[in-house]
Amino acid sequence: MSNSNPRQMFSNPSVPFAGTILGGLVPGEMVLFQGAVPPDADRFQVDFTCGSSTEPRADVAFHFNPRLNKSCVVCNSLQKERWGREEKLYEMPFRAGAPFELVVLILRDRFKVAVNGAHLLEYQHRVDLERVDTVCISGRVKVQTVAVVPPPSNPVSPAPSLSSLESEPMMSSSGDLSVPFTAQLDGGLTVGRSVIIKGQINANAISFAVNLREASGSNIALHLNPRLKKGVFIRNSFLSECWGPEEKNLERFPFSAGQYFEMIIMCDPQHFRVAVNGQHQVDYKHRVQDLTRITQLQVLGDVSLLDVRML
Repeated sequence: MSNSNPRQMFSNPSVPFAGTILGGLVPGEMVLFQGAVPPDADRFQVDFTCGSSTEPRADVAFHFNPRLNKSCVVCNSLQKERWGREEKLYEMPFRAGAPFELVVLILRDRFKVAVNGAHLLEYQHRVDLERVDTVCISGRVKVQTVAVVPPPSNPVSPAPSLSSLESEPMMSSSGDLSVPFTAQLDGGLTVGRSVIIKGQINANAISFAVNLREASGSNIALHLNPRLKKGVFIRNSFLSECWGPEEKNLERFPFSAGQYFEMIIMCDPQHFRVAVNGQHQVDYKHRVQDLTRITQLQVLGDVSLLDVRML
């Protein structure tokens, strides 16, 4: 099994569902849920629990409860059969009658949740992560797949998308995700290829940059530069020792200091198409026509990387 495959998967589980997570949860890994919300749904819940006992009820480390009828998401923990303080987010990323993909990233101090490619919330641990060994699903929801994806062992580790679990990386690097980061794009870019970058912006971030460039020389085919303090997303190219005209028109600035992000850069015949957190942001017309010359990826600035790959 390649490291792009889940280490454990449940297919078409009946709801209510309780499944044992073999070996428990490990910081850096992800639990992915793919399913659909029925048209008449009012609420459902996903719980990460310490066992599956019903009497006494097992502690719940993370209770994730979308309430469609109230347009909010409630998070909480249950310890010794008593609920703690609720954390409510008055935002509803799920739609009745629509499919969804839910990703829960496991970190040492918190759970980070994304829905349909967009960051939703974070929840600080109230129960020791080492105790968590069960995932439970209940309520008005249909689930096709639950997958536990191991943490990345190198920068071309699994992307948090069930549709790409079988994809193979086409990038080489030193295996170090520290920033500044450089990776070689094996064979260069071609039409149809995508570069996927997942990371967290530093809490006090000023800016960061993603460069697609030629490995030899100074040419940068695509320079993406979110400037957090100014709320500006600069796009440019550095060719023949000179910066070209900046592009910075944008409907909404998609980055926030301290937040998780997922950036996808897709090559089509005329443009780079850039999406952030599941939403298309900009098209950037190619200023380097021979894409195969673009053989290096750089990430610089106020950001920490979680995963980088080319598909």
